[in-house]
Amino acid sequence: MGFLDFIFGAKKRQVQEFFNSGAIILDVRTQREWDKGHISNSVHIPLDELKNRVNEVKQLNKPVIVCCESGVRSAKAAKFLTLNNIEATNGGGWVSLTNRIVQ
Repeated sequence: MGFLDFIFGAKKRQVQEFFNSGAIILDVRTQREWDKGHISNSVHIPLDELKNRVNEVKQLNKPVIVCCESGVRSAKAAKFLTLNNIEATNGGGWVSLTNRIVQ
């Protein structure tokens, strides 16, 4: 196992552990992106609205797997949520996340 396999394998395991523990999936893409397709039962809060809607996420009282198109916005959102005392992890792009955990 190489270094990158170690890093990315740990991330995949963390996402799977979150999912298995009942985490919600938070999609932070724009409305237009969401309308083109999304993970069933995921919650949609665009990244630019997250700061004003963080209490909605807190009220869910569950760990959060954040996704977007490629993983960049979801990384920012996961960091923001963590700084706001919400257990969150970056799930990366929504399509790859669908293929990894929602089967």
